[in-house]
Amino acid sequence: MEFFLDTANIDQIKQAQSLGILNGVTTNPSLMFREGIKFTDLKKHYADICQIVDGPVSAEVISTKFEDILKEGVDLAEIHPQIIIKVPM
Repeated sequence: MEFFLDTANIDQIKQAQSLGILNGVTTNPSLMFREGIKFTDLKKHYADICQIVDGPVSAEVISTKFEDILKEGVDLAEIHPQIIIKVPM
């Protein structure tokens, strides 16, 4: 079994990581907005999460057109090697 946190809260992520039970983080822009993260700071927040977590970190695209989804996915994937892209469907 693997344990993935579904949050953008840095304190929760740090706590789970310190317990040694965290395999990865799945998050999205709506979770980030709830934490007060601005749209312009999403990439930095994803990078910050990657610095805490040893495993995969999901980053969700918000585009709705195929070409834009691909471009945004590539852009997000370039943030850090741990990033995996989530496409809502």
